[in-house]
Amino acid sequence: MKHNLILTLAAAALLAVGCHCDRDARPASGSDAALQAIMNRKSVRAYTGDTIPAATLDRLLRAACAAPSGMDVRPWHLVVLTDKSQYDSIFGDNHNMRMFMQSAAVVVFCADTLTLMRDRNNPDADPVERPNPMWRDDMGAATENFLLAAEACGLGACWTACYPFTDRMEPVRRALRLPASVVPYCVVPVGVPDGEQRVKDKWNPDRIHYGRW
Repeated sequence: MKHNLILTLAAAALLAVGCHCDRDARPASGSDAALQAIMNRKSVRAYTGDTIPAATLDRLLRAACAAPSGMDVRPWHLVVLTDKSQYDSIFGDNHNMRMFMQSAAVVVFCADTLTLMRDRNNPDADPVERPNPMWRDDMGAATENFLLAAEACGLGACWTACYPFTDRMEPVRRALRLPASVVPYCVVPVGVPDGEQRVKDKWNPDRIHYGRW
């Protein structure tokens, strides 16, 4: 019982210190805080336009970069945008522009699709630049980490598609001057939610299979 109490208090302290949110984030208390952030995460599509502290945004970016990565390649590069006068030239005719303009910041999640890798059959050989077959998986994990951190800090965020849609990718690629090997994977607005945001219950026991399909 004493051990469980210590764990609970430690988890609550880490969450409180970790976010440094100026807003009333009302994080879950106890050792289930991470699960609460997961279950309460939602796609927020309306924002008040209020700014968020730079330290809070830094925490979200650090959370994104703490994601798992195949062979520890870490292909992510995050472009943080706050100058709304640039958004038309960066995002073109993206129908999510209203969200971008309302948000406190927009983060473009970019992936370097090339990496230096050694031949697994010849580990003593010099690394050679080659395509990274796992960059999509890594970017999905980094994006989800960012969304969960935003939820934990009492903020809202929304994963909007960029890759593989050429009409969305090319304006971003040109405006941000991305290197040839770098792909704009997704665009995530983040900010203070405007109004009540409802969580979707996505649990479906028919999707769970034990032992076999």
